[in-house]
Amino acid sequence: MNIGIFTDTYYPQINGVVTSVRTLEKELAKRGHKVFVFTVSHPNAKTAYPRVFRLPSMPFVFLPSHRVGVLYSPKAVSIVKKINLDIIHTHTEFSLGLFGRMMAKQLNIPWVHTYHTMYEEYVHYISKGMLNRLTPKMVANLSRVFCNKCNTIIAPTDKVKDLLENYGVKKPIQIIPTGINLQPFKRENFNKDEIIELRKRYGITESDPVILFVGRIAKEKSIDIIIKQMPSLVAKLANAKLLIVGDGPIKKDLLKLCKNLNLEDSVIFTGEQPWESIGLFYQLGNVFVSASTSETQGLTFAEAMAAQIPVVAKNDKSIEGIIQDKINGRIFSNDEELANILFELLTDNESCKILAANAAKTVEEFSSESFAKKIEEVYYSILQ
Repeated sequence: MNIGIFTDTYYPQINGVVTSVRTLEKELAKRGHKVFVFTVSHPNAKTAYPRVFRLPSMPFVFLPSHRVGVLYSPKAVSIVKKINLDIIHTHTEFSLGLFGRMMAKQLNIPWVHTYHTMYEEYVHYISKGMLNRLTPKMVANLSRVFCNKCNTIIAPTDKVKDLLENYGVKKPIQIIPTGINLQPFKRENFNKDEIIELRKRYGITESDPVILFVGRIAKEKSIDIIIKQMPSLVAKLANAKLLIVGDGPIKKDLLKLCKNLNLEDSVIFTGEQPWESIGLFYQLGNVFVSASTSETQGLTFAEAMAAQIPVVAKNDKSIEGIIQDKINGRIFSNDEELANILFELLTDNESCKILAANAAKTVEEFSSESFAKKIEEVYYSILQ
């Protein structure tokens, strides 16, 4: 098949949608398909890749780390018409998604859409200034109108499917969890010396227990919940460190919070790291933690599980079928539970080993190969 992927986020950006898109692109190519990616231009995209076409774009005014592409490009239209696409797969409801929708209609070919983002959790970015009237109801209406025009929708979890059905989406919805390439996160890829060296870079000794967070430093990630529980943990385990790998719009706010709580020696911010080095950073963690309930799936959970790190997550429908409490991870419902759960894990090595081993077995079900095969089956079912 000739497959067109249309997305507003792509390499060199680093986020869950980019991971999903690039994984799908690579695995479909392995299965013999020609995959063409249409995405936005990016100032850090120095290398041109075959079959990747970038449309002019500008930073999103309310969230400068994201970009918005033009809705129409005669050059891009000409390219799309020449490559003889069999199917279009969009991964955004905005600029490139609208462009993909337009091209599917013009070419009279099937259109599949993956719904990646719980937009109600992101309204705070654009609910100011001229757009202060944007409400969750408006988000629901926009999502419903967009999704009801495609052939099939792919949702990564039941949580997303339920949300779309509540919005009034009537088109078929297939639940297909995003797969990941597990290999870059596995412990056997790294030697002890490079792990020790990375610890030294951030002032972490070999004996310091490390709680790890990897992701965007943004309001919807609820990192403040984790930080606010650190004083209780440090009172019982003085050398515990919280290592936050990533960057984002509320980093200054969190640094101020750490200062107010006298946690400047206990919480470490690494800044954004190259994707190629993320696997090594996972090796620093004794426990991985997330308090976010805005995830559609939470790929960092799978990455941590592949690295054989026990995962502690806040109770949410997005983790159903992935994390089972006291079997392959730990789940907390009330914020006040977090410090005790972390203390238990960081002081009970045997329990950690059991959870980590079970997690590694669980995550094998979310391989990138299985993910691409299921998407491929959706394509074929529509084309028949």
